[in-house]
Amino acid sequence: MRPAETTPGGAAGAGGPEDSGGPGEGWPEPVRGARPGGALPGTPGSADGTVPGSTDAGRTVPGDTDPGLSALLENDTADLYEHAPCGFLSTFLDGTIARINTTLLEWLGHRREQLVDRRRFSDLLTVGGRLYHETHFAPLLRLHGEARGIALELRRADGSRLPVLVTSVVKTGDDGRPLLVRTTVFDARDRRAYERELLRARREAEREHQRLRRLVTTLQRSLVPPALPEVPGLETAAHYRAASADEVGGDFYDLFPLTADRWGFFLGDVSGKGPEAAGMTSLIRYTLRAAAAHAPDARTVLATLNTALLQAHQGDDPHFCTVLHGDLAPDGDGFRVTLASGGHPPALLLRADGTAVYRHAPGGLLVGAVPTAEFAVTTLRLGPGDTLLLYTDGLTEARTDTSGGRYGEDALLSFAAGLAPAGPRAAVTAVSGLLDGLGEGLEDDTALLALGVPGPAGGPAER
Repeated sequence: MRPAETTPGGAAGAGGPEDSGGPGEGWPEPVRGARPGGALPGTPGSADGTVPGSTDAGRTVPGDTDPGLSALLENDTADLYEHAPCGFLSTFLDGTIARINTTLLEWLGHRREQLVDRRRFSDLLTVGGRLYHETHFAPLLRLHGEARGIALELRRADGSRLPVLVTSVVKTGDDGRPLLVRTTVFDARDRRAYERELLRARREAEREHQRLRRLVTTLQRSLVPPALPEVPGLETAAHYRAASADEVGGDFYDLFPLTADRWGFFLGDVSGKGPEAAGMTSLIRYTLRAAAAHAPDARTVLATLNTALLQAHQGDDPHFCTVLHGDLAPDGDGFRVTLASGGHPPALLLRADGTAVYRHAPGGLLVGAVPTAEFAVTTLRLGPGDTLLLYTDGLTEARTDTSGGRYGEDALLSFAAGLAPAGPRAAVTAVSGLLDGLGEGLEDDTALLALGVPGPAGGPAER
């Protein structure tokens, strides 16, 4: 058996101030005779222990009038070690416990003679704690001479676990030779309970986040058709790219029959995001469909939508949208298209001859912004191999660099020229890949709708 660690005036293994800055190996004796607020013995001062010029002169010191407090202060160092609000223990270099304070003994439910010179610190740990101690804690202590704030679990005498935070420091002699390891143990039960509650709250937040995403996805899908209808002699394709999985966007598109040989279509973008934008999108889709079935032309359809939006959203927070609305009807081996614009970016025409141009409808105002809005109309013919591509501004306004540069209409026109004479499916697939490449630069949702007439069998429009 090794000689237990002793302190001047104390027996081996008995409670004492060794681990808390009190008398012990290499620790100075506390200065006796000092009182709170008073001068140390030998310090020039007044008879009552105050320093001349001090603001405390003449004030009564509690220790002078309360014998119990004075005695407690006199013996404070030893008591602080034994009954500190944290655990103290000293171990030899092989981990054998040399001293342990009363606080830690009470936490563990052991008697002093059961541990001192009989058990190692690692014996007090759980199985997982011993493994961590051997593989991480002890090597760290040997390498750096200290290990601070390590979370471990101690086993109590009754088999229960006590979560703790442990700090250990190697104490050396005058020759630098390691002699002891001094360890402070803090009760981490409240912290562990807080961490568990924090983990529970995080998991609940993650579940709520997943529920929100499912709700957003479901709501977003309800704002666009699940599939485009088949139009004889026409190839169609569409794509919706959400910029965020956590927020409903306001982009929309649709293709629907008006008569046996006439079809309506639209694509647009509402102001704002979230539930209000979703509600507005739903109103726009149904209004456009209803108006297109009864209005004589595309311009009148947008005028009807303008009135509906102004009536639905009156007040200081008006809502508006940009939209391209059109109708198409068979025309020989192609289709005749009438296109009305309500402040929306121009459509792209990918021609069968391999060129690409914008089809502008200049002068069209935002829909829902002012009561007297005017809307521009243009007409065109889609022949074999031609594709009309409609898109929302999430594409052209995507960031392309950290300085805030935007993709822009010129870049899109160059990209489209490289696609022509691609058919609708090929064009939408290519632009979808472009959106993927923009990554985090895509700050707004993007909708795509492509309408085209198939080219001759085996021709380039079918690639």
